[in-house]
Amino acid sequence: MFFVALATDYDGTLAQHGRVDDATRRALEELRRSGRKLILVTGRDLSDLRMVFDAIGLFDLVVAENGGLLFDPAKKEEIALADPPPAALVERLRALDVKPLSVGRTIIATREPNESVVLKAIRELALEQHIIFNKGAVMVLPSDVNKASGLKCALQRLRLSPHNVVGIGDAENDQAFLSACGCAVAVGNALPSVKAKADFVVADHGAGVRELARMLLKDDLASARPKLPRAQPVIGDT
Repeated sequence: MFFVALATDYDGTLAQHGRVDDATRRALEELRRSGRKLILVTGRDLSDLRMVFDAIGLFDLVVAENGGLLFDPAKKEEIALADPPPAALVERLRALDVKPLSVGRTIIATREPNESVVLKAIRELALEQHIIFNKGAVMVLPSDVNKASGLKCALQRLRLSPHNVVGIGDAENDQAFLSACGCAVAVGNALPSVKAKADFVVADHGAGVRELARMLLKDDLASARPKLPRAQPVIGDT
């Protein structure tokens, strides 16, 4: 078995309208029984994720807040991978009446078209923060934090190489972590830019995750290997 882990985005990939259907949950359970690791990589903060998804325990690790927070469901352990949001920026955005506005352990989140106001505030306060987009969502994090950096921390904890990971996603903020995986897959509803960089495209939303799971269980993506001209390192190499 070469692809020993699946890293999946949540909204627009695993979930549709914020919810994961029963068939997709069963597909994840099958992958776990095959001995593979499951990693959820999401822009949501953990409390918000728990409100909409009651099966976090299916995953070995959760990368939340777009790479800013690592959560171990088995140990119920949260590890911040970045500093808290700058208090001055939060205060400024609230004073500017930016809505919606949510503040997580490491992330500030709002919606378009607030990005211009947020960027102006970052510049005025001379902060080293950057804006990440996700199909209308606007997320603010330290400049070196994204889904790829969060996935890297998760894989180090699991002692896995990114070469042995299949990643699947749909939006702008997924491109960084998909590029870091040994195989990058886009769901059918993904943005054209994500599809263009993917090794192959599957069906929409959860149906696409199920399709990928079947491919992994059937032949470990052997049927897709011609599209994956990558050297195959020993599992655990980095």
